[in-house]
Amino acid sequence: MPNSFAPKLLAEFIGTFALVFIGAGAASIVGGAAGGGITAVAFAHGLTLMIFICAYGSISGGHMNPAVTVGVLAAGAITAAEAVSYIVSQIAGGVAAALLLRIVLGGVATGLGTPELAHGLVLGGAPVTITPAIGFMVEAVLAFFLVTVVLSTAVAGRAAHLAPVAIGLTLVFNILMGGALTGAAFNPARALGPMIVTGNLSDAWLYGLAPIVGAIIAAVGHLGLSALTDERPAAAAAPAE
Repeated sequence: MPNSFAPKLLAEFIGTFALVFIGAGAASIVGGAAGGGITAVAFAHGLTLMIFICAYGSISGGHMNPAVTVGVLAAGAITAAEAVSYIVSQIAGGVAAALLLRIVLGGVATGLGTPELAHGLVLGGAPVTITPAIGFMVEAVLAFFLVTVVLSTAVAGRAAHLAPVAIGLTLVFNILMGGALTGAAFNPARALGPMIVTGNLSDAWLYGLAPIVGAIIAAVGHLGLSALTDERPAAAAAPAE
């Protein structure tokens, strides 16, 4: 691997480490995403990602999420070798962050922010249980939203310098909606880091696979939209005076 690629992997490791340490740490401290601190958890994730995209976006693209990397790969913006290397660095960063959280929080009693499907959640006065099938759909849709925004702003360059803000705020509204249902990880590194360290691998397949599915669908939609806009450039243009 060329030496010039090492900074990209280090950037992805550090960025993912920060996202998991701050995001999962906030979830642990305020009682989890399903508790009353869901707003704090949402902004902890969103602001951390926004800041580290600003810091490292010019180096690695600021993926910090294997699902984003898969989406960028499916859109043809990176190679398969680069994607695999990114994902290894991201997973390693997530595990390292969870290990540090375990030390800081004195063990795994808090769960270290491990996402889980809701059981007996009361909505409208009635208990609601999120099945694996529903959880899969929620995580896939949340990843779809995130990867769509990443491809449409950072990759396509449609938002210029506002891309980090758009991507960070996508994390915020995703977690505000889905946090109480699935923990709203939509990031295999964010989910698997705490799962591996706590030894709680319940539904790990779901949190690993669902975001990837959502990312691929987002990439297909992005490519389709790009093809349509390229084929009809005059449609969005104002008529000449």
